Amino acid sequence: MFLKRKMHFEISERKVLLSLFDAAFIFTALFLLSLFFDYQYYVLTEYRFLKTFLLIAYVYIFGAIFEMYNLQTASNQLHILRSVILTSITAVTVYLFTPILSPELPKQRIVIVLFYFAVLSSLLLWRFFYVYFLASYRFSQNVVMICDQSEVDELILGLESVDPHYKIIGFVNSDASANEKLDFNYGKEIKKEDLELFVTKNNVSEIIIASQKTDGITPDLYQQLLHLLESGNIIREYTQVYESKTQRIPVHYIGRDFYRFFPFSRSNNNKLYLLLIRIMEFFFSFIGLVFCGIFIPIISLCNFFANKGSLFYTQERVGKNGVVFKIYKFRTMTENSEINGAVFAAHDDKRVTPFGKFMRKSRIDELPQFINVLKGDMAVIGPRPERPFFVQEIANVMPFYETRHVIKPGLTGWAQVNYSYGESINESLVKLQYDLYYIKHRSIFLDLSITFKTITTVLFYRGQ
Repeated sequence: MFLKRKMHFEISERKVLLSLFDAAFIFTALFLLSLFFDYQYYVLTEYRFLKTFLLIAYVYIFGAIFEMYNLQTASNQLHILRSVILTSITAVTVYLFTPILSPELPKQRIVIVLFYFAVLSSLLLWRFFYVYFLASYRFSQNVVMICDQSEVDELILGLESVDPHYKIIGFVNSDASANEKLDFNYGKEIKKEDLELFVTKNNVSEIIIASQKTDGITPDLYQQLLHLLESGNIIREYTQVYESKTQRIPVHYIGRDFYRFFPFSRSNNNKLYLLLIRIMEFFFSFIGLVFCGIFIPIISLCNFFANKGSLFYTQERVGKNGVVFKIYKFRTMTENSEINGAVFAAHDDKRVTPFGKFMRKSRIDELPQFINVLKGDMAVIGPRPERPFFVQEIANVMPFYETRHVIKPGLTGWAQVNYSYGESINESLVKLQYDLYYIKHRSIFLDLSITFKTITTVLFYRGQ
C-alpha cells in the first residue's frame, strides 16, 4: 500500500536548504550582473576556483556568527533583515580586503557598490521566499505519539516548542491501568484499534513511541504498528526524537536508566583530537591573556569606583573527575555578597554592580580564566564548572549530575550558548541536558558551532 505523503522538511534538511540556496542565489545574482553589465570584478571561472568560492565561505562563517542559520531567526522577518544585512556587509568587506585570495580591488567605487547590492539583495530575496513559503505550515509534519496519558502534555510541548512545524496531532494512551479520562491541552486521544485508520486519513508521516510500559502495547496495537512500518511510516523512540530536535539529552524522562541511552563520544579518548584541542587552547589562552592585560588598567580604575573591592577574586569550583580547583575572575559583585551563604546567581542579581553587569554581558569578567586553561584545570569548551556546594545540592536531586565531570569544565560550552544561568534546581537540570549532549556528541564540528555561538553571544551582548 503506497500513500501520497505530505511533503515536509527535517531541521537538518532546512539548514541544508538555507545553505545551498544562499550560494545558488548569490552565484545567480553575480552571474546576471556580469551578463548584463560591464562588470569584471567577481567572475565565475574555473581557473579562479578558490577566489570564486571564498566569498561563499565567508557568507557561511559570518552567517553562523550572525545567526542566519538559526531556524528561529530564519523564520522571522525582522531577524532575517538584521542577520542578512550584517552577514552581507561583513562577508563582502572581509572578502574585498583579503589579500591574494580575492580579486584585485576595482578602481571604480560603483563596482563595489554593485557587488554589495548583488549579494545583499540575492540573500534577502531567497530568505523572504523561504519564510513566506518553505517555513509555512503547508510543510508541517503530522505526527502521532504513543505514550501514557499522564505525560501527554509535557511530552508534546517538549517537542513542539522546539520545532513548530512538527505537529503532534494525536496520541494513543498506552497506560493499560488508566481508567479515568483526562482533559488534554495538546493532541487528540486516538483509540488503539483506530490508530492505522487515523494515520492513513490524516497523512501522518511519523509515529513516536514514548511509553515506558510494555503492557500497554497490546498485540492488536503491535500488529497495526507493523502494518504502518511496512507502509512506509517512520516509527521512532521518544528519546531519539527529543535529542535530535532539542540537542539535549532527556534525562528528566529516562531517569536512572539514562546510561543505556548515553554512549560517550569517542572524541573524549581520541588522543589526536585532545592534542589538537590542547594546542588550540594554548593559542586562545595567549590571545585571551593579551586582551586581559590590555583591559586591566581600565577595569582597575572602573572597579575602584564601581565595585569597591579587589580587582580579582577566586572561587572553588569542581573540575574533571570531581577535583576541586580555584577559578579566577574579575570582580562583578560587591564584597561580602554571600555573607548569608551561597545562593544561585539570578538574571537580575542585585549583588552584581552596574559595571559588573557590563562585564558579564560582554564576557570580559571571564578573561582571567585563561590562566585556569593554561594550568589545565579548565578547557576552552566544556560544561561550566559549578561550586562544590551546588554540585552536592543538585546531585542529591539528580544522582547522575556528576556525570558532567568526566571531561574538563570550560570557559564556554553547549549549555552556556543555548541557555541562561541556572537559577534553580530545575534550570540546572536543563543545563545538564545540554552538557550531557556535548559529552555524547563531542567533536570538532560541535566545538566550531559553540565557538561561533560564543562570538554571537559577545557581539549581541547576551552574556550572563
